[in-house]
Amino acid sequence: MEDERLSRPDLVVDALSRFERAFRQPGRFLNASEVWQPGLEIEDARDDLEEVLRHLPRGARADLGRLVARIDTEYERRTLPDPGWVPEWTAGRWWWGRIRER
Repeated sequence: MEDERLSRPDLVVDALSRFERAFRQPGRFLNASEVWQPGLEIEDARDDLEEVLRHLPRGARADLGRLVARIDTEYERRTLPDPGWVPEWTAGRWWWGRIRER
């Protein structure tokens, strides 16, 4: 799975554009109903960015890491913690434990 996805040349551009579209939504909270398909959620895009970060050389990892940190800050600001839903497959991926609407 990870090797196949990482070989896509547009993986980072696609992930970043999903966040860009999501962050253009009006209002304080992100719309949870915008996309509800496995592989197309913005949380999936964040998974992709995390995977890419693990494989980049140090300089590129630092550059993308700064952008991802800004994305994380905005995502956290526009979502709420979901205390009732933390399956073990999300370990280390805090963005899956957030809800997009209140």
